[in-house]
Amino acid sequence: MMEMTETGEHIDSILVSREEIAKRVMELGREISRDYAGSSLVLVGVLKGAVVFMADLMRQIKVPVQVDFMAVSSYGDATSSSGIVMINKDMDMDITARNVLLVEDIVDTGLTLRYIKSILSGRNPLDLKVCTMFDKPSRRRTDINPDYCGVVIPDKYVVGYGLDYKGLYRELPDLCILSAG
Repeated sequence: MMEMTETGEHIDSILVSREEIAKRVMELGREISRDYAGSSLVLVGVLKGAVVFMADLMRQIKVPVQVDFMAVSSYGDATSSSGIVMINKDMDMDITARNVLLVEDIVDTGLTLRYIKSILSGRNPLDLKVCTMFDKPSRRRTDINPDYCGVVIPDKYVVGYGLDYKGLYRELPDLCILSAG
């Protein structure tokens, strides 16, 4: 692939193809539907990265779902987490006594996920689980892990399928490795 961007980074290669992503999303939808059969579910997407995954995932879930979003930041324009998490947009929905599935694009250090889970747990959901499309357990700095995981990936900086670098590349249909010029 090796495509040079305007800002000097290279998209080196495809790490996870759009076909592999679609297959895993379908499998995750089946698993979640089985686990929540006979009940309903609130999907809480973490903006902006989870939008693409969440849109695909909710079409694969066969139980009634409602959707809400949170926006948090911990990266800024950097390529590694600062460890400081800020809520930029909170959810609108009351999740008391509801089954909640927190939908993330990627779990990296786990710091953001731990923070969001602690906030949502305090709102007394009936059940709170996490679904991520991509997981980098080699970078974990907490003991938190997703309940549902699409693909475990190596410690590379990735873009595409909702993930960005400085706001760019979210539209790429594959998960790609990005490296500095």
